[in-house]
Amino acid sequence: MSRKYKFRSQDDLYFISTATINWIDVFTRSLYKDIVVESLRFCQREKDLDIYAWCLMTNHLHMIIGTRGRKMEHTLRDMKQFTAKRILEALAEHPEESRHDWMLWMMERAGRRMPGNDIYQFWQHDNHPIAVFTPTVLLQKLHYIHQNPVVAGFVERPEDWLYSSAKNYYSSDLPLLDVLLIE
Repeated sequence: MSRKYKFRSQDDLYFISTATINWIDVFTRSLYKDIVVESLRFCQREKDLDIYAWCLMTNHLHMIIGTRGRKMEHTLRDMKQFTAKRILEALAEHPEESRHDWMLWMMERAGRRMPGNDIYQFWQHDNHPIAVFTPTVLLQKLHYIHQNPVVAGFVERPEDWLYSSAKNYYSSDLPLLDVLLIE
């Protein structure tokens, strides 16, 4: 099946968005958010993923990414499989989670509709990759990513959101594009 949005070249930067199934607000607890952050760090170290900007919201993740070799779609697939498994395990280990039964029911229901799925569907399949070709588009996507928690009313300043790269950009004295290009 062809999708409109694809990774067309591994040499380009991409803005990606991925969400939990049915936009379930799973990432309201640090336990679940930390699993995603740990997995992203692993992908940077071991799977050639370059993350230039990111923001994890309550039910979705935005990033600007590139690669040093491995296909981005394969890395994202692996990251999503790993985090889904670990978060589902965490839910099973913490039945006192107030939304435990409801979240598992929703994920199981979604999983039954997906061919080849084991039991649960945690993430939506698409990553909605958009190639970032110009500095203007790059800055627009960077602003969009970091303003997400502000627009949602969670924080007043982007750099105050803990699960985001905004603090790396807004606390620097360097121009924004210079920060982006420095490792």
